Amino acid sequence: MTEYLITFNDEWVAEHTAEELRQKSTASWAVMKEMQADGILLFSNGGLDRSTAICSVEAVDGEPVFSDGPYVETKEHLGGFAVVDVPDDEAARYWAGRLATALDWPQEVHRFRGPGARPA
Repeated sequence: MTEYLITFNDEWVAEHTAEELRQKSTASWAVMKEMQADGILLFSNGGLDRSTAICSVEAVDGEPVFSDGPYVETKEHLGGFAVVDVPDDEAARYWAGRLATALDWPQEVHRFRGPGARPA
């Protein structure tokens, strides 16, 4: 089996009412429960809140330096993710498609390198 990260960027998601978000949450958790039942869901975060960034850290002269901000400049923000362990790319694409359909917003699929794998 191979591990995959299924993720979405909250910059891709339009504003939603509280009711719309409740409906999407119900639909996406139904998919997550199927993943759990199939034994492929390793971890899911339930969504990240961009206002909860704890700190920024960078290496300065070989030592970590922590600060409350500014955070790394980026136009993207990880909105949520799931880590699954499935047989192949096709299975990872299937589950990402299920989440994209349940949420009605785009998902990305990334394959983790196996233990000891070297970068290409």
